[in-house]
Amino acid sequence: MTQPGAIKLDQFLKWVGAAETGGQAKNMVQGGQVTVNGELETRRGRQMQEGDKVQVIGKPDIHTFTEPGQHTVD
Repeated sequence: MTQPGAIKLDQFLKWVGAAETGGQAKNMVQGGQVTVNGELETRRGRQMQEGDKVQVIGKPDIHTFTEPGQHTVD
């Protein structure tokens, strides 16, 4: 069961502007272009947890999921 305010990795990528569309986010994740907490992640449905750090390989920004509806960029 999904927790209120929970967000999936592909949705998070769209929300922070790392992907323009859901299809692009799906392709990025399934294509091995995204890390979560420094580990390659290919599950686009991965539920984000507070403190998760997401980076698109080759991009300088690291997006940290701080709580539902909020994030920071390092």
